[in-house]
Amino acid sequence: MADFIVNIDETNAAAMLIDESHQRPVVVDFWADWCEPCKVLMPLLERIAMEYQGAFLLAKVNADEQQMISQQFGVRSLPTVMVIQNGQPVDGFVGAQPETAVRQMLEKYLPKPWDGLLRLAQESMERGDFAAALTPLRQAWEESGHLHEITIPYAHALIECMRLDEAEKLLDGIRLADQDAAYEQLRAQLDIKREAAKSPEIDALEQKLAANPDDLDIMSQLAVQYIDAGQFKDGMEYLITILRQDREHGDGVTKRLLLDSIATLGKGDPLAAEYQRKLYSLLY
Repeated sequence: MADFIVNIDETNAAAMLIDESHQRPVVVDFWADWCEPCKVLMPLLERIAMEYQGAFLLAKVNADEQQMISQQFGVRSLPTVMVIQNGQPVDGFVGAQPETAVRQMLEKYLPKPWDGLLRLAQESMERGDFAAALTPLRQAWEESGHLHEITIPYAHALIECMRLDEAEKLLDGIRLADQDAAYEQLRAQLDIKREAAKSPEIDALEQKLAANPDDLDIMSQLAVQYIDAGQFKDGMEYLITILRQDREHGDGVTKRLLLDSIATLGKGDPLAAEYQRKLYSLLY
């Protein structure tokens, strides 16, 4: 049995039900051999406990064998499930319940699956390493179903990494009711970053390319400047455009630059995956 699933008797009741509840939630399942609904509920609770891997303690009490403990908790019917936090019962139910109802009750007291990812991202952002925060933020954002409270730090990290188009797309998706002060601040930062990204070199190359739109060398130089400035999408779009016309442009340097840009973004990055697919379809 996993160390986060325990059988309770009088020797460990105080430690497991009371003391432990000050460290993490304790879910107590009162059951008995003769109770048919108990035989359905217990495997469900054990499966959920395995999913959460110790985020809560599942404490199983055989009500027939541990009558004193059952009486102390006022158990009158089986199965009875209680949630204990900080030494006190805070929630629970009596009788068989569908899995959705059990999960909804437990989720109120348990850490979300993406909380660990957010902690990792927060630590990286506090160090100023916004690039390292992108992967856990993106994963947390996706796993949470695009929660607003994760969208904001995710957009912030994208802006700091000069992934401005992606950040703008995120901000555009925020509902009007959620467009608070943090949203307005990110919009302002996005505008500032866009202006700051317009270096004299980029301006000059953009003008040259506008005058010579078919010049692949100018396009390549501009792509390099965009990527150096962190504007990966613009830079990589120019690189793939060049390769569509000349697969060996620059004696293979353009292809290598695109591969290096994809690698820099990292495995699992949606922008990297997008241009990896485009390159693959072009080459094969």
